[in-house]
Amino acid sequence: MKIGIYDPYLDTLGGGEKYMLTAAQCLSASHTVSIFWDKTDDLKQAEEKFALDLNKIKIEENIFSPKVSLLKRLKKTSEFNVIIFLSDGSIPIVLSKKLILHFQFPIEWVDTSSLTFNLKKSRIDMIICNSRFTKEYIDRKMHKKSIVVYPPVDINMLEYNTNKENLILTVGRYSRMPSGGDFKKQEILIDVFKKMIDQGLKSWKLCIVTSNLPKDEIYVNELEKRAKGYPVKIHRSIKNNEILQLYNKARIYWHAAGFGEDLEKHPERAEHFGISTAEAMVAGCVPVVYGAGGQMEIVKDKTDGFLWNNTEELVEKTQLIINNNILWSKLSENAKKTASCFNKQRFCSEINSVL
Repeated sequence: MKIGIYDPYLDTLGGGEKYMLTAAQCLSASHTVSIFWDKTDDLKQAEEKFALDLNKIKIEENIFSPKVSLLKRLKKTSEFNVIIFLSDGSIPIVLSKKLILHFQFPIEWVDTSSLTFNLKKSRIDMIICNSRFTKEYIDRKMHKKSIVVYPPVDINMLEYNTNKENLILTVGRYSRMPSGGDFKKQEILIDVFKKMIDQGLKSWKLCIVTSNLPKDEIYVNELEKRAKGYPVKIHRSIKNNEILQLYNKARIYWHAAGFGEDLEKHPERAEHFGISTAEAMVAGCVPVVYGAGGQMEIVKDKTDGFLWNNTEELVEKTQLIINNNILWSKLSENAKKTASCFNKQRFCSEINSVL
């Protein structure tokens, strides 16, 4: 079977790109797979960052670029059995035998009532979502039933380590929000940690692993200034093996996406799934994460981590783990068991089964 894959965000290399490229790797074991993208260097970076083998995958001209004519796109896509398209609400016009759309987040701002949209929608054979959270909004907006295929965690690359350091870790690409601040709320986590240090917390560090587009460089610089004078380290665009080492070292994992946002009005500002949380849990980190969006499908409160609703709860629940090693050990062991369900083998099996 000949399969074409398109992801418009391959220059950012976030969780969605790991999802799509892992799907490409899985499918390339039994099928001929092409990725539509013009910058081959982005794919090389992705291989290194996500520890993927994309050697069997053909990189073809980005026929979904606005610079490419519709006629050329139609001619090219007619050669494919399946096109898998990561959508931001748009639906491509293609001539492949089958069209599969993948959604990573709700698309509440998209007008789905127009005749043009609905004509395009009639061409969709299947919709895949990354979480039940995303599915709820997509099904309602698209008036079409989707399926959920959770993102993959490569558990073989993560070691369950009980010999941890006094380290709190958070991982997430820096993405500027229209309202200001970043999607992952890294500035909030820095402020909370600074407050804990000011109130007497000793011998603990906060590590933030992030990456950013050039236009957001100034804002990541501001994060570093914000953390100056405190035991906070910001790691920018580090290699996959370095991230794995931090997962193995950290005792606690923090996540704050969605905090302070009107999620009824803007559900896309919640964490849509949270692959980094699951990766941290496999390595034995105890998650203390904001209780919204897809995070609630990963973390069972008080069983394998904690959910929080305000920064006071974040501090309280973090201190509880810090001060009670028996509780930490129990939660850590349960976290690994829970997150191991999101393994790569399960993902590959489910992706292959939808074709």
